[in-house]
Amino acid sequence: MAEQSTVTFIITRQDSPESSPYQETFNIPYKRNMNVISGLMEIRQNPVNANGEKTSPVQWDMNCLEEVCGACSMVINGTARQSCAALIDELEQPVRLKPMNTFPVVRDLFVDREQMFDSLKQIKAWIPIDGTYDLGEGPRMPEKKRQWAYELSKCMSCGVCLEACPNVNDKSDFIGPAALSQARLFNAHPTGEMNKSERLEGLMEDGGISGCGNAQNCVQVCPKGIPLTTSIAAMNRATNIQSFKNFFGSDHAH
Repeated sequence: MAEQSTVTFIITRQDSPESSPYQETFNIPYKRNMNVISGLMEIRQNPVNANGEKTSPVQWDMNCLEEVCGACSMVINGTARQSCAALIDELEQPVRLKPMNTFPVVRDLFVDREQMFDSLKQIKAWIPIDGTYDLGEGPRMPEKKRQWAYELSKCMSCGVCLEACPNVNDKSDFIGPAALSQARLFNAHPTGEMNKSERLEGLMEDGGISGCGNAQNCVQVCPKGIPLTTSIAAMNRATNIQSFKNFFGSDHAH
């Protein structure tokens, strides 16, 4: 194969949250081992489209550049993924970039993932401890449990699983697979377990676990290989047990 000298990007752009999207094409110099973000940086440095017209730099979100922060998710050639890990040599040309559909567009490829963080609030994805005095070391997590909990902790709230899930859309308030798995993570923690029922109650609210249609798209697209469907099944069982406890609990005993 002849060494290519340029890479063509066809980018879906949007000037503001209210304006209509449009496409703009860019030809940029090819470099070995370049990823999508290095291409976008090239455009930012020299914002001239394929027609030779000066244009505004393309906006996108990024931070770590090593597939840990989750910020640079976008739809690349029809698949939602991290743009830092998307190598040009492995992509079909021209490279088509679009913002994720599931989230409101701020500008161009930059979307607002706030709904993911609201979902984490709904399921109380933290471990509340009283920080006013030293409680000493918490209980140790058994090694076997720690190993699978670590897999769940790799979630970076990138939004790719929500983009792939057919049940996450503007006609549904389903919080999506990531938050369901995070409830499992924090309920597995020896200290977090104290607030287990509160997280399960969050999953039982509107938009919670009942919104899952078991499409299993999420587990196929997760860039961290998190066993999302296993977590959802575990949380399904746990919420069923919790609903029995609620029904036969102290409120009904009196």
